[in-house]
Amino acid sequence: MKIRYMLLHAYGMGGTIRTVLNQANAMAAAGHDVEVISTVRRRDEPQFEIDPRVRLTALADQRGGVRRDSVGRRAWRMMRGRLVPVGEFKAEYFTERVERAVIDYVSSLRDGILVTTRPALNLISARRTPGSVVRIAQEHMNLGTYPETVRADIARHYSRFDAVVTLTASDRDDYRELLPGTRVEWVPNAVATLGRTPSRQENPLVVAAGRLVGQKGFDLLIPAFKQVVACNPEWSLRIFGTGPKKADLNALIEKHGLAGNVTLMGRSDRLDQELAKASIYVLSSRFEGLPMVMIESMAHALPIVAFDCPTGPGDVLTHEVDGLLVPGGDVDALASGVNRVIADRDLRVRMGAAAAATALEYSPQKVMPRWENLFADLSAAR
Repeated sequence: MKIRYMLLHAYGMGGTIRTVLNQANAMAAAGHDVEVISTVRRRDEPQFEIDPRVRLTALADQRGGVRRDSVGRRAWRMMRGRLVPVGEFKAEYFTERVERAVIDYVSSLRDGILVTTRPALNLISARRTPGSVVRIAQEHMNLGTYPETVRADIARHYSRFDAVVTLTASDRDDYRELLPGTRVEWVPNAVATLGRTPSRQENPLVVAAGRLVGQKGFDLLIPAFKQVVACNPEWSLRIFGTGPKKADLNALIEKHGLAGNVTLMGRSDRLDQELAKASIYVLSSRFEGLPMVMIESMAHALPIVAFDCPTGPGDVLTHEVDGLLVPGGDVDALASGVNRVIADRDLRVRMGAAAAATALEYSPQKVMPRWENLFADLSAAR
């Protein structure tokens, strides 16, 4: 099969980029003709591994700088001439030149499968990709997170897709309710779970990971960990990731007097080894799509303490079996959950073993056949 994946920035960092490239690599390894289209290019080389059998194409090379629309042009496009709705989280990427490059590319296609991976790209594809192409919208964030402007366009245009694919069952149900008559399927991201070193539950160490942005809720985790340290002063927290909130989070660590217990570790190329050293993984997100690092942590037999935020943690975890789910945004409840798991090593070991079993359901061997079956089914319908 000829399969094309379109990303906003295949050369960047982020969970969507990593998981889509992993999927493209797996499809190429299975013998399919695979291409990844990067809407923009702002780096010389991709940050994640790409199988040499996967072709990588960029539509707008911005390594020399970004050419912005004029103020007048932006105002006109906001009112009349734009396919990307106001409120799309990455709408600023879609200058007139970038949007036109995407429109021209998808309009030129005549066959194969096109998988677009965020609302801006999905909405352009829905309206401009010819019907001879199998069109799939892959959603990496839950529907309720999007502003009303984006949800309105999703309701208006996604019915043109051959299929809409979500990461969780609960989000699938929400899209089915919004899009009656449209095929909506649930296929989670695949996580390499085999060969992971299990935690020995020997180190007084809690780990969290993700972009240093408001969504990940590290500004809630840090004050929660102050309560943890009050009961368990020998325990420490390591937060892996980079992002614009680094200075704010460092200031919060200082404010709470946690410099000796909480460390912002930056990006690590050895995160799997760092997870194996830990004893607990904490997810403090305000919302999620599907928390990939959490599932990777579970593959290391780490028990999870997580906010029960919209989609993701509650779709993966079974409360009291492989982790603890606490009310979203409740700092005291998060601290209490971590303290409970710290206090009971037998509980950590038991939950960690259950977590490792749960993580196997997200292995490529389980997930990728679901994609192949969907592609084959939609192609046969053509």
